[in-house]
Amino acid sequence: MNLLTQLTDTLAPYWEQEITVKRNDFITVPGDKNTNMYFVISGSLRVFIEDDVEEHTIRFGYENSFITALDSFLKDIPTTFYIQALKKCQLKVISKATFFKCINATKEGQELWTLLLQEFVYQQIERENDLITYSPQKRFDRVFKRSPHVFQEIPQKYIASYLRMTPETLSRILKSLD
Repeated sequence: MNLLTQLTDTLAPYWEQEITVKRNDFITVPGDKNTNMYFVISGSLRVFIEDDVEEHTIRFGYENSFITALDSFLKDIPTTFYIQALKKCQLKVISKATFFKCINATKEGQELWTLLLQEFVYQQIERENDLITYSPQKRFDRVFKRSPHVFQEIPQKYIASYLRMTPETLSRILKSLD
């Protein structure tokens, strides 16, 4: 059984509500203290930050994935992130308090949390290596290999932002695949 299945099975009796988020609506913006964890039943979302010049996409959420404002969730502080629906979304919601009540109820739950954090840290290291080390083409290739479904779920301009390239560069790379 994979980590995602284990976690969704463990949390199944604890989900507090199910919500619908319309396309382009936000579930969190900078300054919010949003400590909820969300499970995406359907739709897609993006996590991003802004500077004075542009938006920087950090992460995506799509069907059968978890998404949260991680800074707020982990540290109980106002977030620096936006989380925006790219498509209409159905989300299950669990508060941090309920999440940890569930996770801490058993040794297996605690081990599951440790595995989840390890996986997240590993993904972040992979992403940082991609951005620092590789050319735009190589970054594309690595993300396409890891997560080909992203290219069906997420608009190209947000994928380009995630890959730290212009939409035109991404378009050229995609055209070269034909």
